[in-house]
Amino acid sequence: MIRALFLLTLALVFSTPVRAVPDLSAPEAYAKARAGEVRLIDIRTPEEWRQTGVAPGAGRVDFYRGPQSLTDYILQQVGGDRDAPIALICRTGNRTTQAQRYLQGIGFTHVYNVREGMAGSAAGPGWLRRGLPVEACGQC
Repeated sequence: MIRALFLLTLALVFSTPVRAVPDLSAPEAYAKARAGEVRLIDIRTPEEWRQTGVAPGAGRVDFYRGPQSLTDYILQQVGGDRDAPIALICRTGNRTTQAQRYLQGIGFTHVYNVREGMAGSAAGPGWLRRGLPVEACGQC
């Protein structure tokens, strides 16, 4: 039920124009996160975090918990600043594309999408195949 409501909310947001923000490759996201230039947020599920680990220092919020949970978590991570740069990562870039549009639609101005995700997609080989570091997710 929550997934259906979230997807309906996203469909409504997709119908409104949003600003385009460039995507980041996995290495770019890693470098920017390490430099403190973006807050990296993993929006996969706890099961996915346990299976592969997460990028070092990445925030974690389950996309499927719904739009309010996603919004609240991200606002907490950026101290309420909707202009703070964030980079979203999921498994293959599908959820991050939806979340990016949703967040832009509600006023976030610097939402980057790591479209290749952790596992890879048409956008690139992905975080894991590129050999970028991950940490075990012991609290998932």
